[in-house]
Amino acid sequence: MPRLGQAARRTLAIAAACLVAVAEPGLDKVEQTARLRYDGAVVERVQQWRAALSQMQDKPEAEQLREANDFFNRQVQFLDDSVVWQQKDYWATPLETLAKRAGDCEDFVIAKYLSLRQLGVAEEKLRLIYVRAKIGGERSSLTQAHMVLGYFETPTSEPLVLDNLVGDIQPASRRTDLFPVFSFNSSGLWVAGATTAAARPGERLSRWRDLIARLRDEGFEQ
Repeated sequence: MPRLGQAARRTLAIAAACLVAVAEPGLDKVEQTARLRYDGAVVERVQQWRAALSQMQDKPEAEQLREANDFFNRQVQFLDDSVVWQQKDYWATPLETLAKRAGDCEDFVIAKYLSLRQLGVAEEKLRLIYVRAKIGGERSSLTQAHMVLGYFETPTSEPLVLDNLVGDIQPASRRTDLFPVFSFNSSGLWVAGATTAAARPGERLSRWRDLIARLRDEGFEQ
């Protein structure tokens, strides 16, 4: 059998991604938006995202967590919003993040959170967690604002931490460099240590409201 050249292999890979994506209709409108707003390279990245989600669809949640975490950690370069968006703080949609192929910690977390929700992981199992992250080693007193994604297998479980700075998913007890401040998902917002939601995120987080509006505009279905 003759060997395919690089261009032919690339074409086949794109075609395969398209075929797999057809079976995952939740992002049809997002891909259509990508075609209208961006070039072919961005459309291809959206197709790769869709293909990855389709391949994760029937796997155990532990594997879905790992693969969603790895996908965005590989695909996206960490850069500050001031560089990517020329703004102090901007929460990007997954489409915007894939278009730039860069983002800060919030963008990684948003993309992973929405990917796992698209896969059917229950909302109550996922929280976007604002933390203070220790930098400069164990004895350092320096911290910086950071965001990670927490996965709670049950309401009382110790969360697993999905992070763009540490590739391995680890239990929160092993992340002694992180100090939770508050967490939220689409249903509620919790102050660190609280078991009852203090508010709905849209009431306190204007950037979350803005993000939801842009997701709807892009055609994101959850």
